[in-house]
Amino acid sequence: MLGFFVTTLVTALSLLVVDLAVPGVGIATFPAALAAGVSLGLVNGSIKPVVKLLSLPINFLTLGGFSLVVNGLCFWLASLFVPGFVVHGLLGFILGPVVLSFVGTFLMNYFTKNELDQKLAGVGSKFNLNQAEGESIQPAAEKDAIEATKAS
Repeated sequence: MLGFFVTTLVTALSLLVVDLAVPGVGIATFPAALAAGVSLGLVNGSIKPVVKLLSLPINFLTLGGFSLVVNGLCFWLASLFVPGFVVHGLLGFILGPVVLSFVGTFLMNYFTKNELDQKLAGVGSKFNLNQAEGESIQPAAEKDAIEATKAS
């Protein structure tokens, strides 16, 4: 559930950046950006897979270039459901989802980087990979054998 809120917040912040960077995309307020983030998530989760499947032949012929049109269509469709979120013109239709994707990826990596570092540190301690300075890494069986010989 927390992942949904983080993703929605990142999408809303990304939409505000898209509003500033791309002419033809407008966000009225931050609550409208939050609603647009939810709307984009719903459209991308429900309608986009069907449109991608139906447009597969033309996407194949254009070597994937038609994906920009599919993304723009879903971006524009999400704007129809949210008052305060508008997409005008070809530039907003094509460039808006591209900028949204770049900014969203950057922000998501920024917000989840510390969590990933903590998870990796936990893995290191779980497998006894944290070594003290000057200590060599040995398998546990070898360490036990060395300690047994020292004790006797």
